[in-house]
Amino acid sequence: MENLPAIIDFLREDLVARDAARDQALKRSRDLIRHCSLAIRACHRHEFDQARERLAQVDALASQMTADLQAFPDLYFAGYTRDALKEVVEAHLVYALIHHDPLPTPQELNVPTSAYLGGLAEAATEMRRFILDLIRQDRLEDAEGYFQKMEEIYNALVTMDFPDAITGGLRRQTDVVRGVTERTRGDLTVAVRQRRLEQALRRMEEALH
Repeated sequence: MENLPAIIDFLREDLVARDAARDQALKRSRDLIRHCSLAIRACHRHEFDQARERLAQVDALASQMTADLQAFPDLYFAGYTRDALKEVVEAHLVYALIHHDPLPTPQELNVPTSAYLGGLAEAATEMRRFILDLIRQDRLEDAEGYFQKMEEIYNALVTMDFPDAITGGLRRQTDVVRGVTERTRGDLTVAVRQRRLEQALRRMEEALH
């Protein structure tokens, strides 16, 4: 028992360091999520220069957070850290999808597989908003192109048949993507049929005149 005080001192120092690292990670995760949200909003507004600026801030924060947690793997794989990195993936993928860029890889974004899969699923659902905006603008051909991307992501996600403990609850997220994809397909189908009907009526009016 003579070495117990030394052991306690070591444990206390370790916990103090972990507590500080956790507080810093929580702050950075909140900042990350905020910048990711602003980047996605800029993408929807076609403000791509601003989106790139936000993504650069996101990358800097994510790199710092990852570096700070190198000594604490348990904190790196904690829920709040994974959620923040998932938002990082989503923001980058939404930009790539809308801007017709190649999708950044997990290695390029330096994120765990589960975070990448979660971000991929959320990026697919985020595309619904962009597609609906295109439908409202009567840009149906463009909307169909983006819908194909959404559908490709869903078709890829359903092949990831692994336990939720490994994928971070991907099965539930894939179900959400399926529902959003089907609703978007319905909205797009209605819009296409309505346009065809309007075109047919216009041709009929021209023929009568």
